[in-house]
Amino acid sequence: MRRWTAALATATLLTAGTPALAAWAATPSPHPTTNRSGLPTADLNRGGLPAEGVHRTSLLAADTNLLTAHVTRDTLLTADVNRDGLLTPADNAGRDTWTDKRGAIFLPNLDDDERRCTVAPADLDAPGRAVDDKLAACNDAADDRINGPRDAADLAPLKIDALRNISSAATGTLTISPANKARIFAEGGAAQEDGALGSSGARGGGGDLVGARPVGVLSAAQLRRGVRLGLEGRDVVRDPARWDGRITVTLTVRDRGRDWTDVVQLRVAPLMLQNDLQAAKTVLAGRPNDGPGWWGGSAPYQDGVPGEWEPFAGTLRAASASAGARVKFVTGTADGWKDMWLQDTFEPATASMPATAGPHTMRILIRSGNVWDFDGVATPRPAGRLIYRDLRGPNVGVVQELATKASPGLDDLLNMGGNLETLPPYDGYPQGRIVYGAGERHPDPAYLKMVTSQGYQPPVVIDTSWLMVGHADETTHVVRANNARGWTLAVADPRLAAQLLRDVQKRGGGNQRLFADTNSTSKPTVDSLLTKLADNEAAAQHIDKQLAILLRATGLRPDELVRLPVFFDRVPEYGLLKALTPGLVNGLSLTDRQFAVPDPHGPKLNGRDVFRQSAERALARNGVRVHWVENFFWSHLGGGEVHCATNALRDVSGATPWWS
Repeated sequence: MRRWTAALATATLLTAGTPALAAWAATPSPHPTTNRSGLPTADLNRGGLPAEGVHRTSLLAADTNLLTAHVTRDTLLTADVNRDGLLTPADNAGRDTWTDKRGAIFLPNLDDDERRCTVAPADLDAPGRAVDDKLAACNDAADDRINGPRDAADLAPLKIDALRNISSAATGTLTISPANKARIFAEGGAAQEDGALGSSGARGGGGDLVGARPVGVLSAAQLRRGVRLGLEGRDVVRDPARWDGRITVTLTVRDRGRDWTDVVQLRVAPLMLQNDLQAAKTVLAGRPNDGPGWWGGSAPYQDGVPGEWEPFAGTLRAASASAGARVKFVTGTADGWKDMWLQDTFEPATASMPATAGPHTMRILIRSGNVWDFDGVATPRPAGRLIYRDLRGPNVGVVQELATKASPGLDDLLNMGGNLETLPPYDGYPQGRIVYGAGERHPDPAYLKMVTSQGYQPPVVIDTSWLMVGHADETTHVVRANNARGWTLAVADPRLAAQLLRDVQKRGGGNQRLFADTNSTSKPTVDSLLTKLADNEAAAQHIDKQLAILLRATGLRPDELVRLPVFFDRVPEYGLLKALTPGLVNGLSLTDRQFAVPDPHGPKLNGRDVFRQSAERALARNGVRVHWVENFFWSHLGGGEVHCATNALRDVSGATPWWS
């Protein structure tokens, strides 16, 4: 966005998002039948002069009060303070202070409604962060124009009612504090007496703002007509100690040597993470490309991984189709397609504000905070650039908070979206809560602060530093339940896995091989795994500690948990634990009743996979149907599962507005 010229620098402008441009349409006439000079409005003509028959001494006596009658009304500047999507006298009280219960809201206008922001192919694999800074700097709030009717609908409405009797020398000044967090646009048409908008534009007249320019100084002619304004937000809350999301808009009217001011305080909409009970509308997954697939060398997986994409894609498509979700495959670059972990590239969120037809919502994708070292050059994870190329657009923005250097050791693994999960709403937490993993290893502080400091989804922290990858999604997953809150947690249960293996052994199946129907080079027998229970039990004890925290935080009872068999072993080079068998909790919820789960390829009794059977029965008791997805070579052998290799844009239309 271009810097303001000196002539406009006196006005600090604010922007906020809202399709509540229809708010202007319900504004009643602002003119009282009696003005504050004591003269009936019928006794004044439109020039502010006395009508025929009114004695001139009446004008002399009222001359000072005449301006006051039209400038010092209780309200000069109106915003949607009561959050009904309209601009009416009901918005007048308390407009100068923002609280959780009352105060106007605006969107961070970070989408790209005209798809003008492009990504050059050469930029996708470039070392350093110059490309990333450039990508983040291009969005609808980065210029001083309204980018079409869709963009106009993303602005928060304000208005200045007509001040009929000011002099031709009067001026108005709009300022925003802090100045760099928003911008204000003024439409050019005259306000209509009945408050109705014209037919042009989207969402009940937002098109009146298309073509508008940022405004700081208002002329007497504009003030006499009345002015509709649109406020555009330019950023999200990143660190509440530096900016808590609130802005103050001040209107000052100067006429005949006197000033009148009015103040409105607004807040930028917080980023709200979606949850797994919300239906997936679009399922995202990676797709292979030609080329080596890893920058400057071999990928950190065994040969052939990721591979066997066709069975993964086919089973994922079938599962998604059964739930009514579409699948979009994101193709990585020739040099980087093996970094196909869509869940770990970004975390989907939304930002919403009130509007006449219900909340107006923009998706904001939070880019994962990974910074890697490319031959001594600190480079944000290149796969994160794909979301700018393939996902940013109308009503979809991207934010990033990236460190200047890579996190130490294995800490960077905790900067990924797979380490951010969300508990659905429950008593005391109407927007739910974020869950993330930390411990001896920690996510980047600035990235974590941006995610967890939005103010409405307070975090729960569990220790995941004992896991090789270290993500919260490796051990628990929200699923529906027939209980008071409507949900519970599915939990990876190493002890259940060991018990199922013992059952197979007792019935003569000790020689059975796990993963027998895959192309894996390692196919351990049931007997061999039962000689390696120490590491599996260590994982169980760590999960017990996680559950103690989660049960205390949620009020769930142990008997409400859905236990799914997962056998763990240790990674020798690091001494950390990972799922040896595919992690059944690490699946993708398609709806609250349909769950895409990695095929465990477990041992069989009577021709049936005992791990599959156990999971299907446990989830069916909660009304959840399992769709098995083949991800053994595509993601499991690379250290992740269906959830790690996918992402989902969910239907949030039924969510309780965060301001309610």
